[in-house]
Amino acid sequence: MDSPNNEQPLLEPTSDSEDVNEDEICQIRHRPTDNGSGSGGGSHFGHSSHSDINESDTHDIRDLDSNTDDFDDDTQRLFKAPNTIPNDRCSLTYIVFYLLGMTTLLPWNFFITAEDYWMYKFRNVTSNSTTELTPIQATFTSDLSFSASIPSTMFLILNAMYGHKFRLHLRMAGSLVVIFIFFASNTVLIKVNTDQWQDTFFDITIVSVVVMNIGTAILSGGLFGISGQFPSEYVTAVVSGQALGGVFTAIVEIITITFASDARGSALIFFTIGNALLVLSLIAYVAMAKTKFFKYFTTDRSGALSPKNSRLQLQRQPSTMEPIFGEVLNKMWLYGFTEWLVFVVTLCVYPSITVLINSQNHGNGRPWNDVYFIPVTNYLIFNSGDYLGRILAGLIEWPNDRPHLVALLSILRIAFVPALLLCNTAPRHNLPVLIHSDYIFILLMCFFAFTNGYLANIAMIWAPKSVRNQEKEMASSIMAAFLGIGLAFGSTLSLIIVQLI
Repeated sequence: MDSPNNEQPLLEPTSDSEDVNEDEICQIRHRPTDNGSGSGGGSHFGHSSHSDINESDTHDIRDLDSNTDDFDDDTQRLFKAPNTIPNDRCSLTYIVFYLLGMTTLLPWNFFITAEDYWMYKFRNVTSNSTTELTPIQATFTSDLSFSASIPSTMFLILNAMYGHKFRLHLRMAGSLVVIFIFFASNTVLIKVNTDQWQDTFFDITIVSVVVMNIGTAILSGGLFGISGQFPSEYVTAVVSGQALGGVFTAIVEIITITFASDARGSALIFFTIGNALLVLSLIAYVAMAKTKFFKYFTTDRSGALSPKNSRLQLQRQPSTMEPIFGEVLNKMWLYGFTEWLVFVVTLCVYPSITVLINSQNHGNGRPWNDVYFIPVTNYLIFNSGDYLGRILAGLIEWPNDRPHLVALLSILRIAFVPALLLCNTAPRHNLPVLIHSDYIFILLMCFFAFTNGYLANIAMIWAPKSVRNQEKEMASSIMAAFLGIGLAFGSTLSLIIVQLI
């Protein structure tokens, strides 16, 4: 993956005439008392762009100078030199954003991919038949999708509206800890014999999925929120990390199919890798949060890390301290619509429909046609194309600040739905098969995946750019909420569309 250039350009002023720089503070401190003479310091200050600062503001700014002692030395230096951007040493922040992007979808990717493990856990223990599915086996995937999408969507919306009111460290580190606790608990249960209490085990699994997806919603909402305050390549790192997580999971699945012989043994290795990634993500976030580069974009510009920063921000931006949800949404709703529609179109056919598409030579006994076709085309090709699309979108960022065009492209993408429905799905009862060729299906999947990643990332990049600096965190959180709503809508539609074939 490409890492950003450490030498960052200087920032433009973050507000019009409301920022108070060091020279102006000095002018206020040494301004002579205006006794009506109409000359001297009073006349000079009358020509300043900050002539609306009254005597009480002067006292507040004097107090502000002394209150900087409340911050650590690094933060104080950042406040004193607001236009000097620290270096992202060794691209640490960029790499951690990539890792955290992978982590936001880690529970979903690992749980949905471990299909053989769940089929083993919920098998019919009184019969040796493997052809007839138990009621839990038949509905487990849809139960998993429902229990993941609904709480995730709800908390992404809540995070967009109220997340900025809570400390950043609490949202990020706290959610990672909660996800790890429940993920590790499910890892322990792999070696536990649950044959005699399958219903209870099902309930425990669903509750764990609900709690973990609440945690991932808070994590992803916070992550998108803070990444929106960084240069656009850091937003790309987050969304590309999500796609890379899917590629990673698909590769592990293919390796498991090839070498594993026991469902529980392979699941234990699989979930242990997930636990290791969660621990690594938590350690990496703590390390990143201590860097000057991270503090510059989060503390100095949004005041998210400490409630003490709110007073400092108030002095710098007295009329625009608190972003207003309705105003932010009004500025970037077209990008939100694009994000929503992209994932509605994707989830209504992937993976519910695409996983049913077989090779045209299915049943001939060849490993590619009977064993590897679905894992490779449905998971590896899709996630790789999605990843490539997100990377390219971050490199060229086209179309530039044209939300109507981006929305139109997302609407045109609806054409993939009927095209995939006419492929070689089985079983089918209503629609005919018009696309038999494996090559045409693979080509459709490549474009389908690429456009998903490209348009999703373009919308995510330009949404925070369409609002003011102090609104960027909320704008990015709103985009994460649109993403979650799109996933929920798409998953619900897939239940209907499956019946069409």
